[in-house]
Amino acid sequence: MAQIAERPQRAPLQLPVAALGMSLGLFLAITFTLCVAFDLIFPGQAMYQSWLRLFPGFTRLSGPGFVLGLAEAFGYGWFVALIFAPIFNFFSRRWPQ
Repeated sequence: MAQIAERPQRAPLQLPVAALGMSLGLFLAITFTLCVAFDLIFPGQAMYQSWLRLFPGFTRLSGPGFVLGLAEAFGYGWFVALIFAPIFNFFSRRWPQ
């Protein structure tokens, strides 16, 4: 009689918080920079009003405003990573593949 081989258990997938934080932070900072460039090229299609709601303290498109928006975009990436990765890792341990 043939025996049915059991599928070997794999270790659960874990997301490293630091790698995810840097990746998301850099992604959002690059996206913000591209949006600023787009606004400078096409001022009629500017996202300025959206930035006022998304980035606390952002007042206008200037050097300090750009740096503040860049820092806040990077911070939003870290915020998502600090919340998402531990939740993902928790459920990944509970329901391994």
